Amino acid sequence: MSKFLSKIILKLWGWKIFGVIPPGIKKCIILAAPHTSNYDFFIGRLAYFVIGVNVKFLIKKEVFKFPFGRIFKAWGGIPIDRSKKNNMVEYVSGLFSKYDSLYIVITPEGTRSLVQKWKKGFYYIAQNAKVPIALGYIDYGKKEGGLGPLIYPSGDFEKDFKTITDFYKTKTAKHPEKFNLSPEYLRKQKSG
Repeated sequence: MSKFLSKIILKLWGWKIFGVIPPGIKKCIILAAPHTSNYDFFIGRLAYFVIGVNVKFLIKKEVFKFPFGRIFKAWGGIPIDRSKKNNMVEYVSGLFSKYDSLYIVITPEGTRSLVQKWKKGFYYIAQNAKVPIALGYIDYGKKEGGLGPLIYPSGDFEKDFKTITDFYKTKTAKHPEKFNLSPEYLRKQKSG
């Protein structure tokens, strides 16, 4: 899909898109949060067309069946078999060494349903591959989306996750009751 057409569709829906990948950043993990609705995927994908970032994204292999398989593949989908115990951190980290330029979108919640804590794989992938993490977002309250700041993993997950949490706690999900910023971490912040 073209940048122009994506801009028109998002404008008709009332959305504004902000942010860019800084020049010189050829590889990174892009977080996609909040993720509580199927709409998130379509708004996010259109946003990346507008921003001009050729993203790849991990998605369950079941969606690659006819008739949508070709579309998801053309849009950057990488099929994942969630029924098998795979070392996704190792697999995705390895992809970065195979490409000159690679931007992989990951939803740290891992599902559209309410979760008790975010998956940490995105952090370890970025750390292993030595790439930054871009904070991609969709904010239904403001009808804004795009890319926020870059985080360079320091090796101190708690410290880095506080920066990530501080960014996302101001974003409104399509279904706010399903968006959870990992209460395990937030409890530590309140008690500490």
